[in-house]
Amino acid sequence: MMDIYSASNTELIRMIGRRFKTYRIRCRLTQQELAEQTGVSVPTIRCFENGRTTNVSLQVLLSLMRAVGQLEQIALLLPELPVNPKDVFEKKNEPKRVRHGK
Repeated sequence: MMDIYSASNTELIRMIGRRFKTYRIRCRLTQQELAEQTGVSVPTIRCFENGRTTNVSLQVLLSLMRAVGQLEQIALLLPELPVNPKDVFEKKNEPKRVRHGK
């Protein structure tokens, strides 16, 4: 397994593409069937799976993950932060945004 923090974004995207191919095959979907199901072109799927493209949009990635039954994994990308007990005790509200002074 690669050290994800030392890997470049390009390397990580390529790794995801290779893994996705394994999921697609395990779901017994051809690239053509996947393309028809998701509206993503076969060349885009092929390039993603073979690591030749690193600019797959989030919308495309979500469509592909939905097609192979892995959409719930998106929740693991940024899990909800646990509530800080101190904040509950002091009844502090989470900031809505961060604004720095001029």
